[in-house]
Order: sequence, then C-alpha cells, then structure tokens
Amino acid sequence: MQNTKIRVLTGITTTGTPHLGNYAGAIRPAIEASRQPNVDAYFFMADYHALIKCEDPARVARSRLEIAATWLAGGLDHDNVTFYRQSDIPEIPELCWLLTCVTPKGLMNRAHAYKASVDQNLAREVDPDDGVTMGLFSYPVLMAADILMFNANKVPVGRDQVQHLEMARDIAQRFNHLYGQGREYFVLPEVQIDDDVATLPGLDGRKMSKSYNNTIPLFEGGSKAMRQAVMRIVTDSRQPGEPKDPDSAHVYALYRAFAGADQTASFRAALEGGLGWGEAKEALFVLLDGIVAPMRDRYESLMANPRQIEDILQAGATKARKQSAELMSALREAVGLRQPQASTAKPASAKSKSGKAARLVSFREADRFHFRLLAADGTELLFSEGFENPKVAGQMMAALRQQPLDQLVTLDGDQALVHVNGQRVCTFAQEKMAPVSEAIASLQQD
Repeated sequence: MQNTKIRVLTGITTTGTPHLGNYAGAIRPAIEASRQPNVDAYFFMADYHALIKCEDPARVARSRLEIAATWLAGGLDHDNVTFYRQSDIPEIPELCWLLTCVTPKGLMNRAHAYKASVDQNLAREVDPDDGVTMGLFSYPVLMAADILMFNANKVPVGRDQVQHLEMARDIAQRFNHLYGQGREYFVLPEVQIDDDVATLPGLDGRKMSKSYNNTIPLFEGGSKAMRQAVMRIVTDSRQPGEPKDPDSAHVYALYRAFAGADQTASFRAALEGGLGWGEAKEALFVLLDGIVAPMRDRYESLMANPRQIEDILQAGATKARKQSAELMSALREAVGLRQPQASTAKPASAKSKSGKAARLVSFREADRFHFRLLAADGTELLFSEGFENPKVAGQMMAALRQQPLDQLVTLDGDQALVHVNGQRVCTFAQEKMAPVSEAIASLQQD
C-alpha cells in the first residue's frame, strides 16, 4: 500500500523562553497538525541557528531545555513524531557544506536578513559588512540543509521566511541538476503559510514579542506571573458600566484566541454591556490559567528531570539519523566522496602473546565519569559517554561484561550505537564491530 503521508518539518530556534504568543501562534497549531493521520511530522530544535543570534552559551543551553519541555508539555507526542536537536544530527552540517559548494554567492547577497544588516550599516556610515558573520550571511543554506536532509514536503513558516524556502528550492534544483544524473536526491519543499494562526496582541496592543517587552509568560513564574502580566494589559478609559468596543480591546482579542465560540460570544456581550476592565482581565486570567495550569505542571516535572528530556531527544535523533545517514551516504557517492574502505588490518586479539587481556578502564574527566574498552595490545576500541554518577558508569560496564554485544548494539549507517536500558553508552565505528565483539566476549569469559 502506497504511503500517502505528507512530511511536514518545523524548526524552533533555541534563543529564548517561550511565551503565550509563541504557544498560540506556533506551538499549539503545530502540535494539532501533527495529530492528523496523513502527516509525518518532524520537529527540531534549531540550536545551530541559535549561535547566529546569541553569543551567550548559558542562554542557549537553558533555552534548549525550556523549549523542549514546552513542546512536550504542550502535548507533542514524541512517539508519533520525529523530535530531535539539530546539533545531534552530524549529517546536517555536512550536507550544509555540500549545499554551500553549489550555492551562488549572489543568491545569498539577496537574503533579506543580510540586506537589512547592510542597509543599517550604510545608514550608520560604517562598512557595509560591519558585524556580519558568515553564520548570518549563509543562514539560508543551513536552513536549506535542515529541510532537504529529510526531504520535507511542506514547511510552515511566517511570511518573512518565504524567501528562505524559495532559496532552498533553488539550491535543491541546482544540486539535483549537477549531480543527479537522472536521480532526484531532493524533493522541492513547498511553503505552508497559515493566515488563520493567531497572532496575539501583547500588553500594549502590538504583536506579542520579547523585542517589545510586552509578553505574557506561558510557564515562567507560574500563575502569579501570568496574572500580573494580564493585569498590565493596556485598556481605554471607559469606566465600569460604560459599553466597551470588543473589536478594539486587546483583552477581547486574547480571550477570543483561547475561548470557544459560546464563551467568546458571552464575553463580547458582557463587554458591550459595560463589564469593567478589571473584571474582564480577571476573566481572561481564569480562562488562560485553566488551560495552561495542567501543561505547567507537566513542564515543571520535565524541567526537574532534564535526563528525561535528553532521553526523548536522543531517541528522536536515533530515529532521524536512520534517514539522514542513508541519504548522506548516497550524497557522498554522488559528489565523489567515497566512504573509506574498511581496514584490512587484522583485528587486535582479545589476548596478546604476553598474556594481557582486553579490559575496561574507568576514569573521571571534569565532572563526568567515563570508561574505555582497550584491546589486549592497548588499542582503544570504544570510549563511553560521560555519566554524572559513577555508579551509573559502573552499571554500564557491568552490562558489557554480562550481555552479548548484539543485544545492546544498533547499527546506524557506519556507526554502531550501544544502549543499556534505553540509555546511550557509547558509539563506535561499525568497522570495529569484530574486535569490539571479540574483546567483550573475552571479558565475559574471565
């Protein structure tokens, strides 16, 4: 039976803490769309993109955690979608370079963000490229790599991002033309603009944005912070008892974005009947907090357990890399970059002539605990992930001594991934499979 699902890809830049406007305008509609039976949804944390806009490592790290927790708390079903971090997919920057090599500089010269920076510099009478990094300049190529890596059919974006989608199509067509030889490596993505998606007014009536300092927090600060923000919404001077004009009231616009039709009609009638602004704001807060409170509880639980978030994202990355590794292998061959041939050298034996055996060696590096698997001759066969707790590292070493390698390893392209109880232990080159298996087998015999 033919798969008729449409692949839809959404990226979230990790440079800030989500607010109510982000939820209504992007998170809520995207999660609802992902539940449609004909949609194959991909959601990724665009943390490489964050480095273009933000040079504060702590902010980027915190935002990665907060945004992942927000999407999960908002109802994203990570088992039903592919949810991953951009930086966990090494094929994306590799593809970005391949695409960079076929992208005309003139195309990048026309990018809106770059042109805006140049115009600002000219207005300041400084060098046109003052403060312009290559990250900013080539941002559209990285965005193209994000999209083309998974051959997304549709990409929901705001109107300010339409040009980047057009550039992605141009770059994909150029690569297909140069290297395809009858094969279309990349699907040409289509832009998806939903004009019905809510654009919430902020406290002052302008678009809700951190740039304007007019946002209503989603989870940050709890109910108290949300109520305080709602009570600061700008209103006119009409007193209680005087009829209000709902269509010009920010309070009404916010209420309508979250209420059902009957609730909205009743609220409108109350405003027209003279409901005071204080009571109207209280009604808005009760509505919002009733919707957000259950999500807030889930969010706080996730933020208190970052390991759970990490496990979900790593599972998503493993799922995504099954596709990215396969496509990247084909692209390397297309451009003339062949995978290196597997080594013909004889694998190190589990036991050397001197009688030394393969062994696991544990150690501490910075604030993390690691271990190495060494062959009998001292060759390093694998290097573990870092673990916060030495007991966990010990448990992982014990699992390698007790369980056959084929029960712990998953092959992903040219890599072998070892997991114990769903937790990543290490990754090593697939070409080392034989010596690693032999060494682990020898440990289990001792």
